[in-house]
Amino acid sequence: MHVNKIKMRETVVSYAFLAPVLIFFVIFVLAPMVMGFVTSFFNYTMTDFTFVGLDNYVRMFKDPIFTKSLINTLIIVVGSVPVVVLFSLFVAAQTYEKNVIARSFYRCVFFLPVVTGSVAVTVVWKWIYDPMSGILNYILKAGGLIEQNIMWLGDKNWALLAIIIILLTTSVGQPIILYIAAMGNIDNSLCEAARVDGANEFQVFWSIKWPSLLPTTLYIAIITTINSFQCFALIQLLTSGGPNYATSTLMYYLYEKAFKLSEYGYANTMGVFLAVLIAIISFAQFKILGNDVEY
Repeated sequence: MHVNKIKMRETVVSYAFLAPVLIFFVIFVLAPMVMGFVTSFFNYTMTDFTFVGLDNYVRMFKDPIFTKSLINTLIIVVGSVPVVVLFSLFVAAQTYEKNVIARSFYRCVFFLPVVTGSVAVTVVWKWIYDPMSGILNYILKAGGLIEQNIMWLGDKNWALLAIIIILLTTSVGQPIILYIAAMGNIDNSLCEAARVDGANEFQVFWSIKWPSLLPTTLYIAIITTINSFQCFALIQLLTSGGPNYATSTLMYYLYEKAFKLSEYGYANTMGVFLAVLIAIISFAQFKILGNDVEY
């Protein structure tokens, strides 16, 4: 009986410590998710709350701006995720070979954009892309690559590419740090043994290092995909979805419908679609990369 009382007391204490986190999760995470799903079936505005069934979903797939925003979002994901993974892996491999001081310096440099505020980063890039006094146009003209200034954020042919470039610079910091940490866990004796047996550096990387890096690669690919799908701050601060929705993403269009036009039900419909889409793609990534992962 005494042992049972002790276990009961430990259980009560454990749940007491977990209670604040659980309450916070239910109120600010779980409840909004359920409310968002439920209200996606309503015409939920400032003046109306009428059940409309699947009308919002039908409207969504017929909405040309939604289609354009979806295509832009997919372009951002496809254009950024592979580049982030490959570039981070390359930089991490080069950085890991440096001495401790140099390695720490490069890690700090590449991680700096991650901890820098979005507004500060946006201000710098807005100056870089400035069509009249921006340094990018100056460098390209000085190098003879262009003859006249380009409106990077005002030209529909360049605006989305400009956003992707900024996203890349702010997305590689954490993956580089993770890859460097993962490389520290690779058994160097296996690499040396492979080199003694005549394996070249590519064979050593592919047969020994790469399998050890697969769990990290899986995590980076999924997290980068989710972050790319949720690209919003750069769009809002730089282009507001323009010109002519050329840089509008699902997240920005959702925000526009919810907080500018007060169409909360329709916005929640897009939110549900986005959540399902992210879940499907993340699951596919896990199945493709996760089959070869050894934990």
